[in-house]
Amino acid sequence: MSTLSKFKILTQAKDSFTKAEYKTALEKFAEVLQNYPNSKEAYNGVILSEMAMSGESGAEALFDYYEILKEEDQESADIIMEEILQSMDGSLEKLSEVFAEPLRDRLELEDGILYADFKQILDEGAEFRETFENIMFSTRVIITKKEDFVDFLEKLIDHDFAEMALTYLENALSVYPSDKLLHKLLKKLSQGTK
Repeated sequence: MSTLSKFKILTQAKDSFTKAEYKTALEKFAEVLQNYPNSKEAYNGVILSEMAMSGESGAEALFDYYEILKEEDQESADIIMEEILQSMDGSLEKLSEVFAEPLRDRLELEDGILYADFKQILDEGAEFRETFENIMFSTRVIITKKEDFVDFLEKLIDHDFAEMALTYLENALSVYPSDKLLHKLLKKLSQGTK
């Protein structure tokens, strides 16, 4: 997806949300998020769309507030909205429920494996390094929960995939710079590479 189409799809998503076409808005924001996992605008849009679809009053007002904030300062707007959304109970759990089945269906089309399925293979006795290398060359591991992401990073570090773990950590820390778990993993990684 090119930057132009990212901008175009985000614009379409926002237009759909404004017209109260929340399902379409959700799909458009999710499409951007699929291709740009670090897009805070798409992430916030997905949550707001899901809230609006489930009838939570205030989703439209939050969306309008977010749009006004973005006109002043995009980066601050993303941070402020993320904090507001994270402080709202249950919205992230609802988000994962909304995406669980469609994501599983889409994985079949896109040659992906959910981390939970990957972990199950390991729990059945498969060796991490060999299993991961086989998957890496034929498909990709899709992680949808923070706990799974942290577990995945720990396994990468423990099985000498330090460079790959560092890349993931740097990306995650750029989005969540004050996350204590991520900093703990970074420290563990730096101690292991000395």
